[in-house]
Amino acid sequence: MLMTTAVSSPVTQYAERVTSGEIVAGRLVRLACERHLRDLKRTDIRFDEERAQFAIDFFGFLQHSKGEWAGQMFVLEPWQAFIEGSIEGWRRADGTRRFREVYEEEARKNGKTTRLAGRGLRLAFFDNEPGAEVYAAATKRDQAKIVWGDARAMVLASPALKARIQVLVGNLNQPDTRSKFEPLGADADSTDGLNIHGAIVDELHAHKTRRMVDVLETGTGARRQPLVNYITTAGFDRRSVCWQKHEYAVKVLEGVVEDDTLFAYIATIDPEDEWSDPSVWIKANPNLNVSVKLDDLERKCAKAKQVPGEVNAFLQLHLDVWTTQSTRWLSDELWANGDGEIDLEELSKKDCAAGLVVSSTVDISALVLWFPGSKAVLPFFWVPEERIVERSRRDMVPYEEWERDGWITATPGNVIDFGAIRTKLNELWSKYDIREVVTKRWNAAHLQTQLMEDGFNVFQAGDGFKDMNAGTKELEKMLLESSINHGGNPVLRWMASNVAVRMDAEEHIRPDKEASTERYDGIEALIIAIGRGLTQPDEQAGVFFA
Repeated sequence: MLMTTAVSSPVTQYAERVTSGEIVAGRLVRLACERHLRDLKRTDIRFDEERAQFAIDFFGFLQHSKGEWAGQMFVLEPWQAFIEGSIEGWRRADGTRRFREVYEEEARKNGKTTRLAGRGLRLAFFDNEPGAEVYAAATKRDQAKIVWGDARAMVLASPALKARIQVLVGNLNQPDTRSKFEPLGADADSTDGLNIHGAIVDELHAHKTRRMVDVLETGTGARRQPLVNYITTAGFDRRSVCWQKHEYAVKVLEGVVEDDTLFAYIATIDPEDEWSDPSVWIKANPNLNVSVKLDDLERKCAKAKQVPGEVNAFLQLHLDVWTTQSTRWLSDELWANGDGEIDLEELSKKDCAAGLVVSSTVDISALVLWFPGSKAVLPFFWVPEERIVERSRRDMVPYEEWERDGWITATPGNVIDFGAIRTKLNELWSKYDIREVVTKRWNAAHLQTQLMEDGFNVFQAGDGFKDMNAGTKELEKMLLESSINHGGNPVLRWMASNVAVRMDAEEHIRPDKEASTERYDGIEALIIAIGRGLTQPDEQAGVFFA
């Protein structure tokens, strides 16, 4: 009897080849592959290999309509099969799709638009969704017609698809299921009343506002398993909705934020890579030597070396680098150098400084105890109770989960109760030797006065290089040396992932609020606590750093 060996899905095969190093890929793609392999061990979700293979095989019924492959059947490359199979294969316990949102980012000419057209056809007409409404969406309807036009060409080139799908002006539809696939622009007369099963947004970085994103995401509520797909090349606007999506996707891949509904695949070179080295280009161009030609990249790279103004264009368009992104200060790997168990009993009655940042009455407030002798960090956070749900949904950050698990304290009402912070500080003073409370100069004047009445020694710190440089550099140094212990607090970890820094002519550094992606109050509180001990006069150094 002939024995056969089971072969794993192309999705799993690709993930294994990437994680083993057989396929060259950037860090974020490796994280996506590690996530897939890790999730195969879970019991609350499952990977349906048949559904994954269906999504992969579906492209074999479609034809290219442009360029050198015009008229040829679509064959997915392994990385493309990983994406399409992952989206369709991962299932919840009730059998519906696990993922409800896709964020995909890679350099130009990697076949994004054509593949999206195929995905749109599958969602509209082959997803067992009666009355499916699928839209190719863009800032303008003419732009939306690019993806939709590829789908139209695929239908016209296939007798089987033409027999099933009607082709009208600006509309593909299937009468017996009342399903349709249409282009949709933000410039349409009305985008109200949409009942969206699927949406395809190509080149998200071109969207200057959230308008279309909000239309699509609020229009999926009535569907069992809607799927909103964002695909893009890196942009340059750190305030854009694309940058928000990018940063959130990175946090999900890194495990900073848990989100089972988001699939993310970001193909880009790594920060330590030399951009002019051809060996790293495949990280941002997984279709290198297929739809992306090596000689074309070499020509453009050579030009960029000679013309400085061309460098950013090459980085953004061909290596998928966000060109105006301030350098992210603390990588997740560097921050992890401070993970470790904290012995609270060992810290009892030890000298410490308290950094306090009260941003506003409606945002998160942070208190961080810094123990210089043991290099330990104890953070505490507060948010207004009535703002938790709103902030969780608006910022896509798990405030509700953190509050439930005790990492954040919710104070009654819709503004911060400064009394709760005051009470906590006095409680901590009975446990630890808090020699000084260092506060920001803003938003906390009344609380500062109350703390001084309680007997605390209160010092104010500003936002400038003078007050922030020493603590910022020292925190970085300790993380590099693995000589700090922050205990792996998830809120502080998230805040660390948000910080960008600015440097002046003398190479002083401080957090850059404008360039940072989200709240980092806890890191700021830690910096001012560390910095206070480093910058006070020598004769006072022993006052609270015994």
